[in-house]
Formats: sequence, structure tokens, C-alpha cells
Amino acid sequence: MLKNRELLQNSKNLLAFSAGVDSTALFFLLLEHNIPFDIAIVNYHLRPAAKEEVAYAKKLAKRFNLKCYVYDAPKIEKNFEAKAREIRYNFFEQIVEQYSYTTLLTAHHLGDRFEWMLMQFCKGAGCVELSGMQNIEKRGSYTLVRPLLHLDKQELLAYLHTKDIKYFHDASNDDTKYRRNEFRHKHANPLLQQYRKGIQKSFEYLDADIDLLIDDVQIEKCNQLIYFKRSDSIRSDIKAIDNYFKSQGKVLSANERVLIQKSSESIIARKFVVWKETHYIFIAPYVAAKNLPKTLKEKFRLLQIAPKLRGYLASDAEAVVLLSLLLE
Repeated sequence: MLKNRELLQNSKNLLAFSAGVDSTALFFLLLEHNIPFDIAIVNYHLRPAAKEEVAYAKKLAKRFNLKCYVYDAPKIEKNFEAKAREIRYNFFEQIVEQYSYTTLLTAHHLGDRFEWMLMQFCKGAGCVELSGMQNIEKRGSYTLVRPLLHLDKQELLAYLHTKDIKYFHDASNDDTKYRRNEFRHKHANPLLQQYRKGIQKSFEYLDADIDLLIDDVQIEKCNQLIYFKRSDSIRSDIKAIDNYFKSQGKVLSANERVLIQKSSESIIARKFVVWKETHYIFIAPYVAAKNLPKTLKEKFRLLQIAPKLRGYLASDAEAVVLLSLLLE
């Protein structure tokens, strides 16, 4: 049932665990295939069962001699889905970096991918956006792997029931006030029940097309400055930018993608600046430029650095040196 087994057997893996259907199925499938891994779980303190889920995660880790990392999230006042994603990925990436994991495993499945595709389609998207999640995504110092992306949730449920494996049901996933849940229950699930094989085949075709359309982009980092050399395809560049923002817990909207594509200099979510220079693309935290020293202003002018990037660069001398080498 698992994809990418050879890769995972030779990697140091961290599993994003929730004790729900998907991650519990992936947990036991990894065990069955003798794939080494540890687990990490976030407690948002929203439901009475949250404490039990963390206790279950710790129990499983102890039983199978795994490490279990737990993060107690602060209360989220608004924009729960986006903020929760940001919190958990920040936590996972902190663990990955601190303990030198090479892969982060998530239990996304075919239903997750299909509902995402439908949401993008209804907002306006090309084939890259419609393809959405990939089995393997390179993200900086680690690789994100989704070994269940080809399987439907019903297949995972059948596996757990056949093995009599305990899991938890998150009732918030049934609440259709969240857009993703609405798409899942009203559209994605009914279509999957009738056309699962055709939908699986369509994603195979999409993935093959994406391989032809999108070039590999090597993202580099200097402190908080992210940069990469522009490719011959704007679609490849936008995909690389999109993947970077996803790694930061930020999902680009359709309007933000258009803004980045049309503008040489963009502010995203009031937090980031994206600058498309002639040969390179740069991403950095957005900091308003105030009271810059005259010598620094002149250096930025001579290098023709985008004004909205200058505020951040004023506090990062190492990044300024790098830009001097890249742009002169």
C-alpha cells in the first residue's frame, strides 16, 4: 500500500501524527514495512479527546520504542485552519532541523488531494495548481513525503478495521462551516465513491504532465533570505515560490499568484517580499525601510535592489554581501 518505500527505508523519518484515521494507518503501515521513524503531534486543546490523542501517541511510541515529540499550541483566536497549519509545520520543521531528520511524512490521501483540486478549480487554476500535492516535495533541508496519496480514505479505514487498530475521529472534520470540509462532504467524497479509479488515473496523467512542464529549481538560503536562479518557465518559478510558502505554513491565494507573476516586487500577507530580479528570485521577511544610512542607500541604489527588500537587508550584512556577488 505504501509508495516510496525504498526512499523511506534509507531515510531518517519523522511522521506528523494526529491519532486520526490517516496518520494511524500510516503509522502501522510503516511498522509493517520495517521503515524507521519517530512521531510528532500537536495539541491544540480544542476538544476533550485531544489529551487522549496525545496519550495514545505517547503509548504507541513507548510500545514500539520510538521518540514522540509533543507541542502544546497556544490558543488560536481567528483563521484557525491557516494558523494551525503554520503552527504545526513550524513545529515539525524545528524538530527536523534540531534532530537531523531527512524526511517529514504526512498521511495525506487521495481524498485530500481531490478536494484540494476541486477548491483550486473553483477559484481559477492551471494544471500545476490542480495537481496540488505531490508524493515527494523537496523543502530546503528535508523532503516532504506523502506515501498514501494514491489511496482513498475508505481503504485506510478498511485496513484499520481489519487489523483492529484503535484510532480517533476528529468531529471538527465534519463541520461544513470550514470550506475544505464543505468540499469534502458535498463534492469530493460522493465523486470518489463513484469514480475513484478514474480520479486516480487522472492524477497520474496530471503528474506526468507536470513533470514535463515544471523544471527542478534549487532553492538556496542565507539567513532569512531565500533565493533561486530563474528558470526558463515562469510556471516553474511560481511553483517553487508556492512550495516555499507552503513550507512556511502559508498557502498562496490565486490573487497572490497573479500578483507575483505580473509584478517584479510583491508583498505577500504583509509578511514577505518577493522580488523577481532579471536572473534571480528573492524572498525575505517584509520590513519597512526607515532611516537607512546614506552609504547603505547608495549601495542598494547601485545594485538596483527592490525598495521593499531594503528594510530587511539593512539588518542582514551577510545577505547584502551575497547580493553584491550575485548582482554585480
